[in-house]
Amino acid sequence: FAYLRRRDTLVCAHLIGQLTVGFRVLQHKIFLCCSPHHSLQCLLRKETCSLMHSQVFSLFPVKVSGYCVIFSLVFIIVPVAIGGTASGEPCVFPFLFQEKEYMECTTEGRGDGRLWCATTYNYNTDKKWGFCETEEQAEQRRLVEEAEEQYQDAIKMINSTNRRSQKKELYDRLLKVAEMGHAKAMEKVAYAMLFGDYLPQSIPQAKEIFEKLALEGSPKAQTALGFLYAAGLGVNSSQAKALVYYTFGALGGNLVAHMILGYRYWGGVGVPQSCESALTHYRLVANHVASDVSLTGGSAVQRIRLLDEVENPGSSSGMLEEDLIQYYQFLAEKGDVQAQVGLGQLHLHGGRGVEQNHQRAYEYFNQAANAGNTHAMAFLGKMYSEGSEYVPQNNDTALHYFKKAADLGNPVGQSGLGMAYLYGRGVPVNNDLALKYFQKAAEQGWVDGQLQLGTMYYNGIGVKRDYKQALKFFNLASQAGHILAFYNLAQMHATGTGVMRSCHTAVELFKNVCERGRWSERLMAAYGSFKEGDMDSALVQYLLLAEQGYEVAQSNVAFILDQSESIFNENESYPRALLHWTRAAAQGYTVARIKLGDYHFYGYGTGVDYETAVIHYRLASEQQHSAQAMFNLGYMHEKGLGIKQDIHLAKRFYDMAAEASPDAQVPVFLALCKLGLIYAQQYLQDLNLKELLSQVDLDQLLGPEWDLYLMTVIALLLGTVIAYRQRQHQAVPRAPPAPPRPPAQPEQPAGEPEEQ
Repeated sequence: FAYLRRRDTLVCAHLIGQLTVGFRVLQHKIFLCCSPHHSLQCLLRKETCSLMHSQVFSLFPVKVSGYCVIFSLVFIIVPVAIGGTASGEPCVFPFLFQEKEYMECTTEGRGDGRLWCATTYNYNTDKKWGFCETEEQAEQRRLVEEAEEQYQDAIKMINSTNRRSQKKELYDRLLKVAEMGHAKAMEKVAYAMLFGDYLPQSIPQAKEIFEKLALEGSPKAQTALGFLYAAGLGVNSSQAKALVYYTFGALGGNLVAHMILGYRYWGGVGVPQSCESALTHYRLVANHVASDVSLTGGSAVQRIRLLDEVENPGSSSGMLEEDLIQYYQFLAEKGDVQAQVGLGQLHLHGGRGVEQNHQRAYEYFNQAANAGNTHAMAFLGKMYSEGSEYVPQNNDTALHYFKKAADLGNPVGQSGLGMAYLYGRGVPVNNDLALKYFQKAAEQGWVDGQLQLGTMYYNGIGVKRDYKQALKFFNLASQAGHILAFYNLAQMHATGTGVMRSCHTAVELFKNVCERGRWSERLMAAYGSFKEGDMDSALVQYLLLAEQGYEVAQSNVAFILDQSESIFNENESYPRALLHWTRAAAQGYTVARIKLGDYHFYGYGTGVDYETAVIHYRLASEQQHSAQAMFNLGYMHEKGLGIKQDIHLAKRFYDMAAEASPDAQVPVFLALCKLGLIYAQQYLQDLNLKELLSQVDLDQLLGPEWDLYLMTVIALLLGTVIAYRQRQHQAVPRAPPAPPRPPAQPEQPAGEPEEQ
């Protein structure tokens, strides 16, 4: 490498697990780098290859004495002393200063904060030293350190407050830090501008910042640029560029980029469909998500469909009204134990319109536990076992609460006690007792007990390894929605452990796990923007979630584009909505499939295509048994649109719609009435009544004097009616004569008062 011929370069060749040897490149020759005062053992320490300015290159095989050994090269730039008593000489690491060894440049011993190093091992005796940076570099470093300090302060305050006004002020402060060139602050500010979070939404400004950061290698910025090109926000849409940026973001370790690529390979979006590639990306993200899952299960994920929310407010969201929350708080204050436990769980996990708040959760659980509620005792044990900012981690206290709850037969306490014995938290490890308590909890249907039993059978802990039993308990836990149960099932299907290997099943399970990651909080943020009327902010947030493969976000994007004006022009809205309805339908959302039929029926975002509309309606009817799709198919059979006109099939589909949903019975009744009229009209047309009457000979059928007979019958009927009416008139009794009116009262004089 030409790079190795620089005078200030050190090459550290690391023989994995055995020996580390340092070399210095000088005039195209390689020399040992160790100080003469130390043996080669000084380079065996891990810190040797962790010096500043190091860069790790790929592993490569080297033949040494007939054996193939794997080497890892770490190239380390060694600073050259500037000024001081040894200007121009390379720094030596480690060097000794005041009885302490330094593995890198230090500011110790200086009041101006400039970095310096020694050029010999023992500075105390040799006094050979120099600066590691110029004055300009030192000033730049101080600015960077100041920006980092301000950034950390701002982030700490942002995370500690829920007040929107205060967060806006802190983001303004963060904006100033970003202007100082702080990379992480720039990332935060750019995303805030992209989504309109606490800063005015400005996609062009966000794009400009992302482009600067991407050039510096920021994986978050590369992922954001991929999103902008995929969605066509501020740039012309380009799926090829999006894929490049997503790939770079994923290579940099960005989990969102991995998740997006996983979805793209799974659905064949812009890339050839590949289940194995999707599995690779989703598994990597799922590993991180599963490792973050705590004993308490983490915060809840709210998936609110805007279409359902608009048509039936509150029906699908599961959100609790503020009045209802206040009512439960009132009950809790009055000593209602069930209300206390319920509010404690809501604040512990968050969701349903309640923010996660461990302090409030602890207070409610404590009140209920003091009243003797075993669930509250067990959840207090969980909180102490896990620990948080408000509740310090304490195994002894957790064990105390778990035992109290378990002794009273509470499954949550039994499961917690099982965890304590399984992992030795406050008690010696005892697999037999752990198994016993998990079985008790599982018998009562508690999900954690089922999960841990599955884990013990899967790993053969305390029991003989049994993959069938593990699969059984993981399936039971997954029915309750436990994220780790999905993760373990995904691993079993991905590796074919205990089941037939199924890449498709593994990907779907891993995808479910990935969608429970911390980025799912963006769903509620987007919904909050929608409720506040900020459609552009909601749309951009849902667009990013849609890229990550959230079906509910895809349908919400389509709904917003379908219902209101957006940041896209009118000509783009319907085609984009059609795209997202298509993606949502591919994930099994029935309404999206019906919407696809509607779009092709009316020609929204595409040409009018009755045949394609019929295909989508039929899929929704056969796969999801949708009453709306059946009704639409009945209408198309009735009119002969896209399929052969057939009144009998139309009636059949109308009847099926009425059976599938009670809500469809009234429109089906009206449609059948209309269909009956059409059928009668068609029957009469087919019968040709005029021609039939012309062929009838009444003289031959009724005789030559049929008209006299008819007139006689009519006269008799008329006489009967007249006689009947006269008899009714005679039977009506006469009204009695009116009584005589009383004489008029004389008017009272004006001076006398009227009687009250």
